[in-house]
Parts: sequence; structure tokens; C-alpha cells
Amino acid sequence: MLYKKLSLFSFCTISTHSHLFKAFALADSIAPFKGVLSILVIDKNDDLEEKPENATIFYLSDLKDNIGNLIIDKYKNNKDKLRWALKPVFLKYLLKESNAMVYVDNDIYFYNNPKILFDFLDTNSILLTPHFYDSNPNKNQNWLEANFKVGLYNAGFMGVNKNAINALQWWSECCLYNIKKSYWRGLFDDQKYLDLVPILYDDVMVLKHKGCNLAGWNYLWYKLSRKENYALEIEDRYPLIFIHFAETSLTHFSKEDSLLHPEYLTYIENLRAHQSRYTHKRSYFKTYTISVYINHLKWTISRLMEG
Repeated sequence: MLYKKLSLFSFCTISTHSHLFKAFALADSIAPFKGVLSILVIDKNDDLEEKPENATIFYLSDLKDNIGNLIIDKYKNNKDKLRWALKPVFLKYLLKESNAMVYVDNDIYFYNNPKILFDFLDTNSILLTPHFYDSNPNKNQNWLEANFKVGLYNAGFMGVNKNAINALQWWSECCLYNIKKSYWRGLFDDQKYLDLVPILYDDVMVLKHKGCNLAGWNYLWYKLSRKENYALEIEDRYPLIFIHFAETSLTHFSKEDSLLHPEYLTYIENLRAHQSRYTHKRSYFKTYTISVYINHLKWTISRLMEG
């Protein structure tokens, strides 16, 4: 446990056993900065022989929380819903022994020191990162409206300290109430609930550092800054801290002409260190991907009818 004693920064994530290679790459990315990673595995209960030195594995049986047990029972047959719903439960559990904790999805990778996150948690109870979708009402209006459909903040990241317990309890109750994508009801899994957090609770910071949670849905500022030769100014203000390699990010950054292609290659190399045969294959036939296309088609038709 020497590594844990020397650690500066505590992170956590939730994963299925099949995607642990992503969590291990995440652990590798924070290791140079003395970061440690707590990983909740939701579908196995076996001790792992090999894992990064700075990673600790937890299982569902470790969660001694009434609402956690209710969530596990409700979503036990849906691994995605279970992972999403257990975020506040796991954070609350870990805060028993940590002063501050940062949750990140297992497809996040760090490129620079995360110290800034924990500095903010010295004076703020909760950190949220905006999606930074395009908000121009004159073009790309589908992205403008996406802010109101899927949520202002990305639930792939949340920083908390011990003063966030009440907020985490509330978020847990919301997740127990419903994990569902339903635009007309104002629901989007665990994520849309976060819109209310800055209203309901004090000491909530919206982290507007654009080098944090950089992704395929918000990298336009980075692309434009490079195009207009403002790279040094932008990188001084917003050094790249971490990228969220969701499907949209992998698709954009895998292209050789992408400005973030070198970071993509670094990420893929580190994934393969834990799963040698990993390759990124874009899927057009996932249920959620198909639903996105259908909803975009409906949106386009409604816009044409308005005109």
C-alpha cells in the first residue's frame, strides 16, 4: 500500500470486467502524477492477478448502502444502467476515507497534471464540466437544442469533497427513480439530473477549463484555435488535461488529419498494453446510435416543416 500513501490525487471509475483494459489505461495515465484509481467492477467478484499498481478493485458486495442495494436490485439486468446509477453511490462510499474524489468514465485518459481539479475541490464541494456543445442559434442548431435534451453537464466527470454527501444522496435517489432516455420527459439517464445541482446546492463550480473533458462534441474551439494560429495563447490558458474517448471522440480523432490524432494514437497504444488485440471499429448499428440518427431525422423534418 506504499503507492497509496504517496498518492496525491484520488480518482474512481466503474467498469464491467470486459472493459477493465480501459480502466487500467486510465490508471496508467494518472500514475505519473501520483494518482490512484478505485475501480468498481459490477459483474465479477474474482480477484484479479494483474492490474496497475495504483489501482484498487471493488465489487458490488463492498457497497454497504441501502439505496445502493435498491439500485443494484433494480438495474441488475442492465449493465449500462447499473454503471450509470451507481456513480453517486460509489463516490459517497469512497468519501468515507478520502477528503476529495474525482469520478471519471473509464474511457478517459490524462495527458497532464490533474492538480487543478483537486485545487478547485479545496474551495468547492462539487465540480461539473459542461458539454460545451455548439450554442449558436444561427447554425448547427441541432447542437444548440442538444444542450436541453441530454443535459448541460457531462456525467462522465464529477469532482466532489466531503461536503457533497447530501448532493450525492439526492443524485442516488434520482438514479433510483429512473435511468431512461426520454427527451419529452426531460430525462437522459443519470446525466440530465445534474442540470439541477448548481441550483439545489452551494459551492458548486462549473469547470470552464476547456482542456478538461475535451471530446468529439466540443473540440471545435481547439480546432479553430490551431487554424487561426492562436495555439500558444489557447494552450497557455487551457492546457490539455484529459480527453474523453467516447465513440464520437474516437471517430473524430482517429482521422489522420485530426489535430488530436497524436493523442488518439497514444491512447490506443496504452489500451493495447492491456488488451493487445484492441482495434477501434465504429458501429453504426448500436441501439443508441440508431436512435440518435432517428431523432436527428425527426428534428430535420420538423425544421423543414417550420420553414
